[in-house]
Amino acid sequence: MDQITFQHDTVLSDVHMHRPNTRHLMTRLSAVGQPVFMSRFRILAEVRDEGGCEDKLRSPRSDDDDDDDEEGYGDEEPLLDEDGDLDVAHRPRKDSVDDGGRDLVCPIILQQSDPEQHDGDDEDDEDAHFSKDIIRIEHTMATPLQDVGKQVWRGALLLADFILSEPDLFRGATVLELGAGTGLTSIVTATMAKTVYCTDVGEDLLRLCNRNVCLNKHILEPAGGKVKVKRLDWLQHSLCTDADGEFSWTEEEVADLYDNASFILAADVCYDDDLTDGLFRTLYRLCSSFRHAAAIFISLEKRMNFSLRHMDVCCEAYNHFMHCLSQLQDLQDGRWRFMVELVPLNFPQFLLYERIEQLELWKITASLLPSERSRLDSNGGCSQNQPPSRFDPTTE
Repeated sequence: MDQITFQHDTVLSDVHMHRPNTRHLMTRLSAVGQPVFMSRFRILAEVRDEGGCEDKLRSPRSDDDDDDDEEGYGDEEPLLDEDGDLDVAHRPRKDSVDDGGRDLVCPIILQQSDPEQHDGDDEDDEDAHFSKDIIRIEHTMATPLQDVGKQVWRGALLLADFILSEPDLFRGATVLELGAGTGLTSIVTATMAKTVYCTDVGEDLLRLCNRNVCLNKHILEPAGGKVKVKRLDWLQHSLCTDADGEFSWTEEEVADLYDNASFILAADVCYDDDLTDGLFRTLYRLCSSFRHAAAIFISLEKRMNFSLRHMDVCCEAYNHFMHCLSQLQDLQDGRWRFMVELVPLNFPQFLLYERIEQLELWKITASLLPSERSRLDSNGGCSQNQPPSRFDPTTE
């Protein structure tokens, strides 16, 4: 492919801009003619310091960082030049040229690759094709707004970081992810959870997600977790159980979801007001069918835009999300209680990306009221609750 053409409605994730020296290899064209690329995401492991006293997380670093250890440099005499100034030795640049003092820019390289072969990064042998700490994700680089799920976004990496930092919380759990996109967060979750229902809409997107699950079987199989890619449309009132559908639910899977799911995940899905409304209605409908309490984790990135209505820079999509969040918390239907809290971002960073200040992680705890729990017990655990027609996150 010689070049990428950007249209007026093209949306581009900047996740890969934080890794400018990494090659992203085009593996194929999707069913709708979009270039599909392969990228690798390393899960940084916990290592012990030299004293062996405590665990610490390896700091995220680019692929071309040196392995030099800076500890102990303070014991050496500083090097001075002939004028007595500190003489700092700079790392030589590869293929450096006289560029007038400007920093060398390494562009992203796009090239065709065989998807069955190694994806081409020049890394150590230990990081080869089936390394247990490498997640391989097929994705697109730039899409129209309706196809942004085919890209990798920072919200998914932030949520994956949180899950990796809480292995005991998710171990052995049944988890549902809404708007899973490429499936990266579901794949990470399945390294601890028992079953992850990875859901989205669109046959092309679901096939891409399913392909990524297959690409990472070397990570999932040793952990014993399963990722099931399913269709879940926020604008529909029930799960698709059509036996002819490629990503339909079976009756057993629906029962397993309602009986055992204890976590719902969603990453970077609140960029459109109508979709945000659909998300919150879906959350309420799902919780109304659950037999027990559930924890909902929603990660998002506040994106600032200039608004002609306000004639100022604002974040209207985030404001609408906060309005829906507040309305869900204030909802009183006599059956469920929703408690909302902002999760501090003080957990370690396991994946290489820029954790900017606009990233947020919210937790919603959905719990049955005692009266509703008694009613479920008396009915043998069969819930007939339906979302009230009056519930609408857009209502003031």
